[in-house]
Amino acid sequence: MRIHTCYFCSSPVYPGHGITFVRNDSKIFRFCRSKCHKNFNRKRNPRKVKWTKSFRKAAGKEMALDTTFDFDKQRHRAVKYDRELMGATIHAIERVTQIKEKREAAFYKNRMKDSKAKAKARDLRELEQNISLIEPAAAALKDQAQLNVSASKQKDAATVEAPSAMVLDQ
Repeated sequence: MRIHTCYFCSSPVYPGHGITFVRNDSKIFRFCRSKCHKNFNRKRNPRKVKWTKSFRKAAGKEMALDTTFDFDKQRHRAVKYDRELMGATIHAIERVTQIKEKREAAFYKNRMKDSKAKAKARDLRELEQNISLIEPAAAALKDQAQLNVSASKQKDAATVEAPSAMVLDQ
């Protein structure tokens, strides 16, 4: 079973699904859904449409170059079935998947590092500009904390002063 990729958004197109368009020069275009087909007919560039994988790669939101992508290439050579080779291939696929996930997580973490610093700086700037809104609330919280402390001290003093009346029946 061959799983093709959508020409527009690069998502998988399974057999019996999607639309196939064949141009006069015998170039085949496969689309996963009508949304992709309509965008193709409107001559939209997939790299400029924000929900496509090609946009995400072009904008640096996903990994574009990595050695793990070499394993996804199609090989058009028929290979005689060998049980040991099949087992080794499945083991290799699992290992490549693990490596790919780790690298994608590291790529995302590295990409978010800058945005986290920018967000923190933006929040601090906003806090400095609007400190007048926070000061009354902070003062009220401080007063509430002092009331809680004094109430707990009174409760502790009352329990220390009262003798424990413990009577044992014999």
